[in-house]
Amino acid sequence: MEVHTAEFIASHPRESQCPKDGRPEFAFIGRSNVGKSSLLNMLTARKGLAKVSATPGKTQLINYFLINKTWYLVDLPGYGYAKVSKDKQKILASMIKGYLFQRESLKLAFVLIDPNIPPTKIDLEFINGLGEHSVPFALVFTKADKLGPVKIQQNIDVFMQELSKSWETLPPYFTSSAERRTGKAEILNHIDLVLKAK
Repeated sequence: MEVHTAEFIASHPRESQCPKDGRPEFAFIGRSNVGKSSLLNMLTARKGLAKVSATPGKTQLINYFLINKTWYLVDLPGYGYAKVSKDKQKILASMIKGYLFQRESLKLAFVLIDPNIPPTKIDLEFINGLGEHSVPFALVFTKADKLGPVKIQQNIDVFMQELSKSWETLPPYFTSSAERRTGKAEILNHIDLVLKAK
């Protein structure tokens, strides 16, 4: 798949306010410092589509982008280490769950994982929560340029082994580097496959 057009549509604080036109949606979410904005900008070839910030946690709404006039890329707030108040964290958690667990137009959620660190409890709990609510998802291991390819793959294997303790069938996964512009074709092709399977 090639991205020809990417248009910002709107930002919403809750799922009930999101578009109701029925277009398929693909959401991207991960811990607050996982490199989501850089990945989205790479996928769409739009440098400023998603705001890249040195301060994690800047995304605090459900952001909609219309891709190729046919499907929505949905940029969700990060979970985890954002420097926001406890009350704000609860609001964001409710927003994220409301979208992921109730959104009928959601075809797939891409969960972004940093393979440069050991598996974290918060990532594993988030993924297991998706499974408990039957949310279809795939993993994207970001920042794959930080370590050598052998070490990155070893770390990914460790993560998938950890997942296998609670999952009979492991989700598909992709490896990407916004810095080296890798993984773009694989992720977009997977989206294309899901669209064609509807």
